[in-house]
Amino acid sequence: MFWAPETDPGTVMLTAIPALPGLDRVAPPELDQRNAQFGPEGLSIAHGEGVAAIRLLVLGDARPDQPLAALVPLDADGLDRIDAVTRLWRALHGRPVFPDTRLTAQQRRRLRHMLQAVDGSMNGASYREIANVIYGAPRVAADFWKTSALRDSTIDLVKDGRAMIAGGYRKLLRHRRKS
Repeated sequence: MFWAPETDPGTVMLTAIPALPGLDRVAPPELDQRNAQFGPEGLSIAHGEGVAAIRLLVLGDARPDQPLAALVPLDADGLDRIDAVTRLWRALHGRPVFPDTRLTAQQRRRLRHMLQAVDGSMNGASYREIANVIYGAPRVAADFWKTSALRDSTIDLVKDGRAMIAGGYRKLLRHRRKS
């Protein structure tokens, strides 16, 4: 899935290098164009695979076979955009590409549970039935249900899952940073 760069700060926006002395000797990057597709904003490319994949958007008249520069708007997502450019630079120069750190393993696990919980709720399952699937029936049965921490956790998973469906999922595309 390709996201618009204003939505996903992990997308590296690329444009033609402006005519400046010294920059005319920059070689074109060797971009992985196997997963490229044209869209209204330009050419979208998934460079690399798996956790090392980096989303690219080649803007305007720029072409992947010419020298390119990364465009980093100086907005609130600037640090996320710089992280994405750093990952691309490392990939292009044969260095190890660090995984995208916008979501931790714990956050991914909770998101999976949120989706399970809201799916169960939307299909008529009770909170207790949802908890049995997510946490296991023996663990749920170990405590009195009305005062169980697992009950509260299950209710929160359903509530947070519904908030994600209502549009909160876009927050997943950004790092959580302290102000």
